[in-house]
This record gives sequence, structure tokens and C-alpha cells, in this order.
Amino acid sequence: MGQFYETIPPSLHQWLLTQKMFWVATAPLSGSGHVNISPKGGPYFGILNPSLFWYMDLTGSGNETISHLYEPGNGRITVMFNAFEGLPRIVRLFGHGRALEHGTREFDDFVEEHEVKTIPGSRAIILVDIHQVGSSCGYSVPYYDFKEHRTTLNQFFAKKAERFEQGKKEESMQRYWALKNAWSMDGLPGLKIGLKAGREEGVEPIEKMVGPKAPRKNRRLGYGLQSLRFTLVTLGLWTLVGALYLYLGNDVPRFLSV
Repeated sequence: MGQFYETIPPSLHQWLLTQKMFWVATAPLSGSGHVNISPKGGPYFGILNPSLFWYMDLTGSGNETISHLYEPGNGRITVMFNAFEGLPRIVRLFGHGRALEHGTREFDDFVEEHEVKTIPGSRAIILVDIHQVGSSCGYSVPYYDFKEHRTTLNQFFAKKAERFEQGKKEESMQRYWALKNAWSMDGLPGLKIGLKAGREEGVEPIEKMVGPKAPRKNRRLGYGLQSLRFTLVTLGLWTLVGALYLYLGNDVPRFLSV
């Protein structure tokens, strides 16, 4: 039978920490945007307190989660665990996510304080402020035997870091993030360090959607135009107020209140 809690109860704490994988779900605010679900594996997560969960975000070809967390007014995130052995169980952590990007003081402080072992592909720490925990039966989830964690991603980025250290500047993680992690498939801005590297090094990001539903030369343009429109409207309003003061002087407040 399903149960809900405001925080992670002691009865679930240790069970969560022994799981070998979990899933992360986020979505953009737009109804036409794409819901994203990402599988996560490896010993790269933890519980800081009953209301705060964290995991290390490893570099990949996508960055939907970070883009959704950065979207103004968004930040919604759900983390799901389920049992593949023993008693059936599904646990969901509902909350608001925050990203601590690689290369920032917040990332470095977190890694040092909590003795987190990073790898060359580590791009962020994701913090989840939990406001609800839901558990359910999981009766239909099949049994699976765990064999081992894959090491392919770790090896790939370790070799990439080695080539960079040998003087191949095109192998930098910043360029990879600019190429693949700067924008979401819906055209939302993603990894800030990737956006910065893209501007400074002239890296053109890959297109992540094809077909008629793909964003037009990406909503990246629309996002930029939206910011420009806001700036122009603000400047226009201040210009109008300035003109009123020049014309009416100290009578402006009385004029505006009419």
C-alpha cells in the first residue's frame, strides 16, 4: 500500500543508499516541451539529511535535467528508486533541484566538505530539496541480478582528459560541454560553463532534434530575443519617465496618480 512522507523516513534511508541505480525526471514549463527521464548508476549519490538528496551529474550527450532546473520558475524534479531484488518497493523523491556546476566555488566546497570522489566526466552536483516522499508496492517490477557497474563513461573521459593534458586543446571538457551541453533539445540554455566556452571559443552547438517539430534554428534565438525585448521595454519606460520629468518637473507624481 502506498504511503507519503514529508521527508525521507529512517525506514527508507539505508535502503535508498544500497540501490545500484535510480531515475531522474524533469520537464520544461512549456506544454510543447519534452519530458525527460535519465537513468543514473554508480556510487555517485547520497542523503545529507531527511530533506536533502544529492547526486553527481556525469557528462553525457544531453543536459535536459540541468536546463529544466535552470529555467526561471521551474526546478521541478522527481527521483525514483525501485527494488530489483528482495521485497518489492518503489520510492519517489519529489522536490526542487539545484545545480552546482563544475568549476564553481559551490561545487568545489561541496566536494571537499563531503569528500566526494569526482571523475574527469563530473560536470555538476545536483541537490534535491525534498518536499514529499512517496512509496508504493512495485509488485510488477521484475527481478534482476546486479552484475557490475559499467566503466565505459569513466574510461572515455579519462582518456579525453589525458589527451588534453598532452596538449590537444580541442579535447577540453569545456569544448565538449559547449558542443553538447550548452542547450536542451527544446532550446533552453543549459550548462553555464558550456555556454561561456561556446562564446569564447566559437563552438557551434549540435542540433538535438530533427523533423518538423524541431525548434527553428533553435529557440536559442527566441530566448535571446525575449531578453532583448525585455531590455528594450525597460529602457523605453525609463525614457518615458525621464521625458515626463523634463516636461512636468515635480508634478510627475501627481500626474501619474490621476
